[in-house]
Formats: sequence, structure tokens, C-alpha cells
Amino acid sequence: MASDCVSKVELTITCSNLLDKDVGSKSDPLCVLLQSVGEDQWTELDRTEQVKNNQSPVFSKRLRLDYHFETVQKLKLGVYDIDNKSVDLKDDDFLGAFECTLGQIVASKTVTSPLQLKKGKPAGKGTITISAEEIKDNRAIVLEVEAKGLDKKDLFGKSDPFLEFFKQGDDGQWQLVHRTEVIKNNLNPAWKKFNVALQTFCNCNLEKPIKVHCSDYDSDGSHDLIGVFQTKVSELQKTAHGSPVEFECVHPEKQKKKKSYKNSGVIRIKSCELLTQYSFLDYVMGGCQINFTVGIDFTGSNGDPRSPESLHYMSPDGLNQYLSATWAVGLVVQDYDSDKLFPAFGFGAKLPPDFQVSHEFALNFNPSSPYCQGIDGIVAAYRMALPQVRLSGPTNFSPIINHVSRFAATAAQENNAAQYFVLLILTDGEITDLDQTRNAIVAASRLPMSIIIVGVGPADFKAMELLDGDDGVLKSLSGEPAARDIVQFVPYRKFNNAPKEALAQSILAEVPNQLVSYFKMRGMTPVKPPAPKV
Repeated sequence: MASDCVSKVELTITCSNLLDKDVGSKSDPLCVLLQSVGEDQWTELDRTEQVKNNQSPVFSKRLRLDYHFETVQKLKLGVYDIDNKSVDLKDDDFLGAFECTLGQIVASKTVTSPLQLKKGKPAGKGTITISAEEIKDNRAIVLEVEAKGLDKKDLFGKSDPFLEFFKQGDDGQWQLVHRTEVIKNNLNPAWKKFNVALQTFCNCNLEKPIKVHCSDYDSDGSHDLIGVFQTKVSELQKTAHGSPVEFECVHPEKQKKKKSYKNSGVIRIKSCELLTQYSFLDYVMGGCQINFTVGIDFTGSNGDPRSPESLHYMSPDGLNQYLSATWAVGLVVQDYDSDKLFPAFGFGAKLPPDFQVSHEFALNFNPSSPYCQGIDGIVAAYRMALPQVRLSGPTNFSPIINHVSRFAATAAQENNAAQYFVLLILTDGEITDLDQTRNAIVAASRLPMSIIIVGVGPADFKAMELLDGDDGVLKSLSGEPAARDIVQFVPYRKFNNAPKEALAQSILAEVPNQLVSYFKMRGMTPVKPPAPKV
């Protein structure tokens, strides 16, 4: 899944009021793009051209890099005054740098910031402006196809036809790009409308040769060819004039053998459209805010927090599995939320002063405003709450899912792609209200939200895997299926010794596709759609 979320992003760089390091003329600046590879180590990804004699350069060369939603990509943009032909920048004058994450640039679309010579030391009045744009042709081809008078291939019945579409690769080989469903016992079939990314279908080249095979399905895999024809997208598009485009389906062997042979049927393209398919980046850069909520399990099965065996026990470095998972995910998600205010809840604890069990309490004990300022705020609220509550039970997920669902339902009524909700539940896995939770998830699947469950500790988490719809569609008690898969379950122990980036990648890998699937299901375009590619 994660590989689907990789996009190419193009950064446009401009600077203003750069320091003047040249005597008798202005600086000759160049901007270099570096990405963090850990512990103050940076690797160069790309650089702009040099602009001669200019304190406020507009660089024409765009800087390209891969964008991964599920990782924090720390970037540094360094500006240098180039005085020689050497590629090495060590002997050039440093005019300042700016550090940020790619997520921050993508979420803001454009970022302007002062340049610094080093932390806390501004580079005069120099500023840098970075704008991001996703690079891809995001169109899809949508086709509706039928056939008339196909050859009968089966001894006891008609043919069971299906179509296969191939594009011609640069090496001349044909590559399969789509296969339709099989229509049983029918010589005049009408296949379901289908869509394929234009990049996949014809490399976005409307003149690229496309070959179509019509075959009779056999369950043993020895399908019989009915006939073939060749075309290109620009020909298929002629359906736009209101009448279907027809192709004779020709069997090459029959054509050779019989002079009187005409065809083995006619394939009709009833409709052909090119539609824009919006990506995760289109929605985020078009103004969609991702609202992040955390729910932490304070049930008795976690063990006494004062005991080193407890999952809530704070190690000498002030961390435990609950906090480590919150950090890993929060550091990625916070870049996509402009106010950085995150609601954080606990469940399954007895609260002061009367010590009644609560299945949904604000970590900061302020129910009217459960918001924490950034990930640091969540961590501080958790550390403050832990000694004041008594771990109890049962472990009920549905109240907190329903809580976030209420906000998502309000956003859904706005009928725009402005908000999406991500609920992170951290639990030791002993779920009590499984039936109510199933109902809550099925209801939430029709709302702009995703649920991520991180299992901490050694439990077997069978129930959690049931909630993650990867192996089949989750159904409510009444048999209603989920509209889409919105739950991702990850056991923390798999990542015990892995870097926190690996945990975040696994936890967040499905969110981009889940967000797109929701807005696509609702037929919603980004609030500010990207400008059409010319």
C-alpha cells in the first residue's frame, strides 16, 4: 500500500534580500536541497541553477523529490554565493539556510521564512519562499464497452466473453493494462463501465497503440481467442460526438483461411471519458485539514503503572510504549493540522474525585476543551493524568469512536473536502465491547475518518485483526457492510527495536488511500483543485 502513496513533488524557490558577499557586484546565488539522513547528517537531493548578480533571485529550475506521507522528511534549503566552477560548496560563501519538513510545505502549499546563518542567527533580512506542486497526470480513462454478434466458441452454449486491453511498451512488447469481467453465455455482452489511470493505460499518450483481445473464458485457463483489434485513445474519444465507435473483432487465423471471412463480431465503445482523479496531495494542498485525536487505554489489564512490568510504567528516560507510539505518529500528522490543537482522551479508568469509571475522559481533565497543544501537549497531559487516575475497566472502544464520528459527521454535512479525521487508539488489546465497536466502525466508514489501532504489550490481538478489514469486509451486527476499509491495526511489538520512523510508516501507510476513497465515494473535488496541466 505504502508504495501507492509515493508522489513526485516539485519545489519552486525564490529568495529576497540576500546578503551581499561580493565586492563591487551583487551575489551570484544558488539554492541546494538537502534531506536529513539522521543525526545532523544531510544528503543533497537537487540544486537550482545559479542566478548572476541578484539579491532577490527567482530560480527557474524546479527541485524534484519523492514525497511519502507516512514519514517525516526533514529538509534543509541552503543558499550559497557561487564564485567558482567547482561543484563543492565548501569554498563558496554561505548566505543562509532554512529547515522544515516536506509535510509543512505540502500542507501550506507555500512557505516563506527568514534565512539563518546558524540557529538563532538571522542572515540579515534574507528570506526564502518555497512553493510545492505535485507532478503527475492525474487523469483516468473511463470506458463503457459492449459487443454484438460474437462467434460461438462453446459446444453446449454460447461464448463467455471478456476483454483484455494492452498498451505497446517502448520495447515493442504488449503490456496488459486492464481485463474486464467475464459475461457468461452471451454473444452480445455489455461489460461494466471501468476506469484505468491514463498513465497506466497509455502512458498519457493519446496516440499510443492499444490492442484489445476478446476471448472466450475457460475455467482451465485455456481461453479461446474470439478476435482482436487495434486502436488508440484518440480514436476511442470519438464517442464524444454522441455515437458509439465500432471495431471489427478479427481472428487472424480465420482471416488467413477463409476469403469470405468478415469478422468474429463487432466491439462497440459506447462511451470514453478522461476524468481527473485527485490524489491525497491534491486534497491536502487544496486545503484539507487532517484532525488528529488520540485515545489511550487506562484499563487494569495494563498493570499497575508503578510496576516495571506495567505497560504504563515510565522508563528512566520518561517513555513507555504508549508515549513512543504517540510521538511516532504525531510527529508526522501534526504537519497537516494548522492549529496543532489535538483532542486527547483516556478510557477505562476511575477518575478523581469520586472515582467513577469513564470510557471517554479528557486527558487534561477539561471536558469542555480536551485540546492539547501539539504532541508535547499530549505527552504532558498523559504524564499528569497517569498518577491521578486508577486503572479499571472494561475496555470499551465504541464511546471514543462515536465521539470522533460526531465531529466527522458535522464536517461531512459541509459537503466539501475541507476536513478529515484520524483517530489513534492505543490499547493492550483486551476489548470488551466488540459488537458495539463493529457497529461504530461500520457507521464511521461513511464519514471522513480513519481509525488506527496500535496494540501495545504481548496480547494476541485477534479481535483487533478482525476489526481491520484487510481480510474481508467488516460487517455490523445487523449485517450491514462497511462502506470502505477505515481501520489499520499495527502491533507495537513488531517495531520494538526498529526506528520510530518505521512504526510511523506502518501506522500511516493506509491513511492517504482511505482519505481519497472517502472523497471519491462522495464525488468531492479538493476545496481548491489544482490548476489543469497545460
